[in-house]
Amino acid sequence: MKRKLMIAAGIVLVFLVGFTVWYAAPIDFVDLEPDEVKEIVIFNGNTGRAAHITEKAQLAHILQNFNAVKVKRSELSPVGSGFNLRVTIYLTDGNEADGWNNFIVNSEHGIRKNPFLYTVVSGKLDYDALEQMTEQAS
Repeated sequence: MKRKLMIAAGIVLVFLVGFTVWYAAPIDFVDLEPDEVKEIVIFNGNTGRAAHITEKAQLAHILQNFNAVKVKRSELSPVGSGFNLRVTIYLTDGNEADGWNNFIVNSEHGIRKNPFLYTVVSGKLDYDALEQMTEQAS
C-alpha cells in the first residue's frame, strides 16, 4: 500500500513539474515567411473597421514584427471578454494559418489566444501600426 502511494505521489509530482515548465516556457509568437502569406485581416473591435492587408511590403512588416516576438502564458482568458484587434492570417493556398491565428492583440505587451492570455517577454508588438491600419480602412 505504501509503495502504491509513493508511486502515485511521484506521478503527480512529475505531472506538476511538467505542467509548470510547459506553462512558463517562452513561445515563439509567429513563425511565417511573407511569401507564405496571402492576406492578414485586422479587425478593430472598438470601431468595427477591418483592414485587409495584401500588399507585400505591409505583410512583410507585420510578419517581421510578429516573428521577432516571444510570449508566455500569463493566465486563463476570461470568457466572453471584448477585444481591441483580432488578427487572422491567410496563407497563399487560401487556408487560415495553423497555430497562432485568430488571436487578439490588446496592447503592445498583451495577446489573447483562448484559452490563455499571453504576455510579451521578448520583442514588442507594433500595436499602434496595426491599429492605424484599421483606422485607414474604409
